[in-house]
Amino acid sequence: MPAKVFSITNQKGGTGKTTLSMNFAAGLTRRGRTLVIDADPQRSAGQWTGLASDERPFPVSVIAVAGNLAREVNHFRQDYDYIVIDCPPTLETDTVSLAMSASDTMLIPVLPSPIDLWASVRLANAIEQAKMSNRELKAFLVINQLEPRNALSRAMQQALEEFDIPSLTGGLRRRAIYRTSAIEGVSVFCMGKRGEAAAQEIESIIEELL
Repeated sequence: MPAKVFSITNQKGGTGKTTLSMNFAAGLTRRGRTLVIDADPQRSAGQWTGLASDERPFPVSVIAVAGNLAREVNHFRQDYDYIVIDCPPTLETDTVSLAMSASDTMLIPVLPSPIDLWASVRLANAIEQAKMSNRELKAFLVINQLEPRNALSRAMQQALEEFDIPSLTGGLRRRAIYRTSAIEGVSVFCMGKRGEAAAQEIESIIEELL
């Protein structure tokens, strides 16, 4: 059975795209063979694994793609159960459109403010265009950096209701452990008791999607 392909993207930088990609992939690898394709020219996913120690390597293989992204995804699809594509934060190249054509699901991390959500409008339009050729494509917003004591603002809730892309029930809270795990080149699943709450957030997202 060919791999399920997830693309993590947002045209706006600083939304936690690579954080979601790497931890999401680490959670998926507990269920099956998983590959991360680093399609971001900044190579953040590759740099992440480069910080891992020999004693505690990152549990998922990360490769960079030089050629046609859709063709590369199809090449690996039979060898893995899950493929996660960390996309560049721009719509100015064809990388994201190729990722959309090859993906089953797009995950779009957004910060919990209407301004950040509205910055993703162009991406929503691009996804609608992609669905014309990839009819199976699904897209979901993932709210990131939620403050533990604050619910979504009324303005953000209203903005979500007006947006064409549904948001997942599960999201990511603002937790220092996400930054700490990145610095150590691991996922929150490797952080013991300190990472349990964050790992549960990732698990909830995976369960909701699968």
